[in-house]
Amino acid sequence: MMPVQSSASRPFSPDNLQNSSELTLNGSIYKIRDMGSFAFIILRTARYLVQCVFDPQKCDADLNTLVENSSIKVSGSIVLDKRAENGFELHLNYITVLSSPYAQMPISINKKGLNISLETNLENRPYILRNHKQRAVFKLQEGIVSGFRNYMLANGFTEIHSPKIVESGAEGGANIFKLDYFGEKAYLAQSPQFYKQTMVGVFDRVFEIAPVYRAEKHNTSRHLNEYIGLDFEMAYIDDMYDVMAMETGMLRAVMEELKANYSQELKLLNVDLPEIDFIPALTFMEAKGILKESGRKIKNYYDFEPDEELAVSEFIKKEYNSEFVFITHFPSSKRPFYAMDDKVDPDYALSFDLFFRGLEVTTGGQRVHDYTEQVQKMTDKGLDPAEFESYLMIHKYGMPPHGGLGIGLERLLMRLLNQQNVREASLFPRDLSRLSP
Repeated sequence: MMPVQSSASRPFSPDNLQNSSELTLNGSIYKIRDMGSFAFIILRTARYLVQCVFDPQKCDADLNTLVENSSIKVSGSIVLDKRAENGFELHLNYITVLSSPYAQMPISINKKGLNISLETNLENRPYILRNHKQRAVFKLQEGIVSGFRNYMLANGFTEIHSPKIVESGAEGGANIFKLDYFGEKAYLAQSPQFYKQTMVGVFDRVFEIAPVYRAEKHNTSRHLNEYIGLDFEMAYIDDMYDVMAMETGMLRAVMEELKANYSQELKLLNVDLPEIDFIPALTFMEAKGILKESGRKIKNYYDFEPDEELAVSEFIKKEYNSEFVFITHFPSSKRPFYAMDDKVDPDYALSFDLFFRGLEVTTGGQRVHDYTEQVQKMTDKGLDPAEFESYLMIHKYGMPPHGGLGIGLERLLMRLLNQQNVREASLFPRDLSRLSP
């Protein structure tokens, strides 16, 4: 029996050119610029645009048979040119057409700016994403995830994969999607919270990168009904500040990952990476006090309004030159039942949010680990502990002090790119009205 072997070539990277003089590439025709006696064919490869020079005297192909969005295989000579993207041109010798489009795209994707509405973008997402700037957004998303995962693994965390079909919600309330699970009630997971805490009792430190579902009837620029959560949970902490310190280190590592391995996309999208020396922290009431001193009328003493998040962030940027700020000690009444209350003032929880450029991107804190305390908190919030029997097993049979957080990947990317709508940072967003594409 013959072994299965692949003849497929690896995606092109300028780093692999070395001292080569010839190059064979697969790609899609991104743009054709006919100059008369010769033509430029811009080839879109997996990550890069490669400028190819077609000379009918040297290349065995008919330019008239080539159309944009055809998949082709080309061979040619490498000619160094600093003016060209990637620092070289490929002077073509051969072109083989591998496939041709049935129809041309109704929206041209090869312009510097698409100049289309967000709605049009989302409706035509399957091919709009082929635009080199659009796809760069999601290459940077990959970089964030890569930096997060690498930092977690380097700091002794174990990656887990928890169920997304669950018997009960971690957050409670009505913002949960209901399912018919073979005749029984089930839900889409609002959070991996219960499973993260469970696995802390197994591995001490765990993390997960997975979808999160919220049945919130919000149609705003910051809400999605399905998003990717970057979650971690860690045991043997002294307090929530250990969790905040871990996040600070992780964010530094993410920015370094982007700087080291995603310079192509950072330059293309003109991204201003934040420098993270330290992240200032304010208590909830300190932040509200700053807002009040600025002349704002405070209407909500349980949470922050979007304009308040922005105002606090602007204050921190001015005072500390930081684009991030931790807000700690939120009112206990508005935090989940697993959030530990401050022993000094039980009206406030050992819980925090992280704002980045005016938007909340993280929620975390210290969790209740004592069985009696957890049962009491559930009862105080009107919950029946009997409905959380499997979750309470971890408390009943012993848990170390622990805490963790959840980060919205799309929100983090949105603020990194200074986008105006979180849907721009979601590959195929799901919101109140969108199930397709």
